[in-house]
Amino acid sequence: MIKAFLPQNQEYGDNFRNERYLYSSGFLCVAGCDEAGRGPLAGPVVAACVHLPQNCDHSVFLDSKILSEKKRRLLYIHLREINADIGIGIVSERDIERINILQASLLAMKRAIADMACKTVDFVLVDGKFTVPVDIPQEALIKGESKSCSIAAASIVAKVERDKIMTELHEKYPVYNFSQHKGYPTRQHRLAIAENGPCESHRRTFKGVREFVK
Repeated sequence: MIKAFLPQNQEYGDNFRNERYLYSSGFLCVAGCDEAGRGPLAGPVVAACVHLPQNCDHSVFLDSKILSEKKRRLLYIHLREINADIGIGIVSERDIERINILQASLLAMKRAIADMACKTVDFVLVDGKFTVPVDIPQEALIKGESKSCSIAAASIVAKVERDKIMTELHEKYPVYNFSQHKGYPTRQHRLAIAENGPCESHRRTFKGVREFVK
């Protein structure tokens, strides 16, 4: 296993350092993978896999959590403009309940990798502690969004795609106000569940929802 070159405790700075090291080691197509939606009480978990062109401005891709919603959308458009290869994987609420959120997150990332138009991905940098169940060399990076521009780009794509899904669910279930909190356990969301019970898009095995399932 090739160990990623960037020290685990270094954040930001040269966020293409891992990818550059892997390319110099002989890999031809390095991608980053991340997910959005492990913590919410409603909605699917969405993962993305992104392969960035080696000659793009990698410094603009930062952890989605520190970016505004507008900035995330603009960067997603920018990824399309520079022809970044993007794969997306989604796992539903019912499957999350069936296999648990960790396994659902890994499955979503597996689907995102399979969705890549570039079928020659030969190394994947993965955010978190766990690698994805695919037969491709990988490195799991804790806080990977701050250490790899590819993972950061994947975090942006996953977040934007999931936010779109939750905005659509808001139109279907306006009483929960999904467009505002995106399914996360805010006080407002918890009160809406307590008053109205869960809808079909809630994760019925999660604390904060299961207490109100009839």
